[in-house]
Amino acid sequence: MKLKIDTAAIYVPDGSPVDKAVAKTTHMAISAHQDDIEIMAFHGAVECFGKDDKHFMGVVVTNGSGSPRDGLYAKYTDDEMQKVRRVEQMKAAFVGEYCAQAMLDFPSSAVKDGKSPDVVEDLKNLLLAAKPKVVYTHNLADKHDTHVATALRVISAIRALPMDARPEKVYGCEVWRNLDWLNDDDKIVFDVSEHENLAAALLGVFDSQIAGGKRYDLAALGRRKANATFFASHGVDDAEMLSWGIDLTPLIKDDSICPIGYIKSYIDRFAEEVKNRLNKMS
Repeated sequence: MKLKIDTAAIYVPDGSPVDKAVAKTTHMAISAHQDDIEIMAFHGAVECFGKDDKHFMGVVVTNGSGSPRDGLYAKYTDDEMQKVRRVEQMKAAFVGEYCAQAMLDFPSSAVKDGKSPDVVEDLKNLLLAAKPKVVYTHNLADKHDTHVATALRVISAIRALPMDARPEKVYGCEVWRNLDWLNDDDKIVFDVSEHENLAAALLGVFDSQIAGGKRYDLAALGRRKANATFFASHGVDDAEMLSWGIDLTPLIKDDSICPIGYIKSYIDRFAEEVKNRLNKMS
C-alpha cells in the first residue's frame, strides 16, 4: 500500500502480509499521536483480544515529534523522539495483538491544514483496504488542536467513501478532555473492566512519555475507574472501569450534517440539563 510520506509504515505484529493483515480488520482506532490509541480506544483492543473473528488495527497520523521529554529523554532531539515513539507504538501493537499498526508520519501542521488532501487520502485508502465495522477516533470537543483536526480528517475520509463501504459505527473518545460532561443519555458507555493487566501493559510501553514527565498510565486507568464510580449516584457500580464515547455515526450517515453544529447540540443539551436542574432546585 502506497502512503503519502516516505517514512510511513504499516507494522504487522504476526509477520503476515500487510494486505492480508489489514483486510482482517473489524475495529480500527485512528489517533493523532502515539499512545492516544491505548488511552482512548482500549475498548476496541480488548474487544478483539484473543478473538478469531475480531481484529483490531491502529492508525497513528502524526510523527510525534513535539512531545514533552524529561529524564532519560531530556536531551533527545525531535528525530530521536520520533524513532523512540514509533518503536513504542509497535511494542503496544505486539502486546495488544493488533492485526496491523499504521504509522502515517505526518507533521502536526499537515494534519491541522484542512485544505491539504494528503492525510484524508491516506485515511481513505486505509479504510477502503480494512473495511472496519467500528472506528474510534478523537471527540470533537477535545481541547488539543491536533486531536480535533484528526477527528475532522477521519470524518472527511469516511465521507469520501461510497455509502456501502463506510463503517457501521464511528465513536469519538476521551484523551485531552473527558466526556463526563455529556448527559448520561448521550454517553456511549464502554465497559473496559476486563484485562486490566493488558490495559496497564499497553500504556506502560510508552516509557518516553511516562518517564518523560507524564503519567498517562496512571491517569488513564484512574479516569476509567472514576467513570465507573461516578456514573450513577444512587446505585452500586455495575462495572469496575468505564470509558465514555460520543456517537459520531450520524456524521458519516448524512454528509449534510455540520460537525460544528453536531457537537454544539450535545453542549446545548448539557447546558439545558444544568439550567433545568437549577430551576427545579431554586
